[in-house]
Amino acid sequence: MTEFSHDRIKPFSEQGSKKEQVSEMFDHIAPRYDFMNRFLSAGIDVSWRKKAIKRFQKDNPKILLDVATGTADMSIMAMRILHPEKIIGIDISEKMLEIGRKKIDKEGLGTKIELFSGDGETINFPKDSFDGVMVAFGVRNFENLEKGMAEILRVMRPGSQLIVLEFSKPKLPGVKTLYNFYMGVIAPQMAKWFNQNKKAYQYLNESAKAFPDRQLFIDVLNKTGYSDTSFKPLSLGICCIYSGRKPKT
Repeated sequence: MTEFSHDRIKPFSEQGSKKEQVSEMFDHIAPRYDFMNRFLSAGIDVSWRKKAIKRFQKDNPKILLDVATGTADMSIMAMRILHPEKIIGIDISEKMLEIGRKKIDKEGLGTKIELFSGDGETINFPKDSFDGVMVAFGVRNFENLEKGMAEILRVMRPGSQLIVLEFSKPKLPGVKTLYNFYMGVIAPQMAKWFNQNKKAYQYLNESAKAFPDRQLFIDVLNKTGYSDTSFKPLSLGICCIYSGRKPKT
């Protein structure tokens, strides 16, 4: 499998695998993760998530998998919009999952959404288990991107859809300059002001810059077996929605 430069980018030192470090990083920032998401994006991430989830409406999925669910934002929103029978969320950070479970219970969705400790590169479910899979800002954290995408494809039912929401690099010169300054300087400094781990937000910037976005990620999806692949830039190219399907035959 191809190794991408982003596969090697870690939040901390060279000690420990990327997977271990990402888990540790999210455990550390979990208590204020939701607040920082809303604050740093000025709430725009909520509209991104809604647009991504609405891509499933024509499919009317009954059982959804939310990979790298974090604090279950996508799962809760998808349940409200799509009303599936069940959503399973998996994440490698137990602290994020703890917060997600509290949010789910508060919403009265404990029988509809279940969260499990799990790794997107080794999903503990049988082949053809899900009517759709969503990943919001999670594929960038995979230790081996192609392996993760192939594993997601394995658990999808034939004809079902994958939706990925991920940061991308703006193409317009002025927007690109502002984006790089914000992600590289402002966001880490704000994280420091709010007593968050500055390195976590530096990692966010570095991994986003190294991620094979747009057509490069579509190439990964095509290579790993997806069909009907496409991407749509959002907010002047700051973010992209990617989609692909598991072939029916």
